[in-house]
Amino acid sequence: MLLNNTNLIDALLYNRKKAMTETRLLEEVKAILGQNEIERSLIKETLANESSTTANKFEFDLLETDNIFHINQIKKVSIDYRLRFLDSNLFRNAIPEEAISKINALEKNHNTKLSGFKIMAPSKAFNLKKYDDPLLFAPIGNDYYYLIHKWGNDLAWYRKLQFLPIKNMVTFVITCLLLSLVFTYFTPPNPLSASVEFAPIIIFLFLFKSMVGTVGYYFFMMGKNFNDMIWDRAFKEN
Repeated sequence: MLLNNTNLIDALLYNRKKAMTETRLLEEVKAILGQNEIERSLIKETLANESSTTANKFEFDLLETDNIFHINQIKKVSIDYRLRFLDSNLFRNAIPEEAISKINALEKNHNTKLSGFKIMAPSKAFNLKKYDDPLLFAPIGNDYYYLIHKWGNDLAWYRKLQFLPIKNMVTFVITCLLLSLVFTYFTPPNPLSASVEFAPIIIFLFLFKSMVGTVGYYFFMMGKNFNDMIWDRAFKEN
């Protein structure tokens, strides 16, 4: 009997029984879980409320270099893919529990409370203010941000190309120029144009003017704007 192998679980249970009663054990575990739930609730509340925080107190040695981005890099990606970079309180969908866990872990590791959260995502992911798939960031300071969590699906491979024509005024004009050249090339000749020396140039200028006017009028009348004008604006397009 004395030579039986030791069951480690039995040894643990024996020592636990000596240290505390089962009732006290359950009370302590319940308190720990309750405290964790309080911490998570506070994080969710912070994410849901507007914040003016522009810097958080991080421990430099604990930061991961791959997660540190300057506002200029965030701005360029947002403009290229027509995304918004806005306060987390404007995000209309639920923040995943995994993100809450990562924030909680960061706060414990860095011995701080984080706030001023930002999210990069397409416009439709936000409850934008009326005028007349996401990345969660926390500010480090001096226009640097720390990437905390990414969720959802990756952006479609063609999204950058899709929104290139309305990236800014320059890309819009260039797109209209290229399309006008293509349409001019495929415009069938007729007796009238054949008799005019500069007919292709006249046709090109007419097409270009018509395209800029028509597309531009429709674009702005629909309440749209260029990517570089909306990436950090909390206003809704019609």
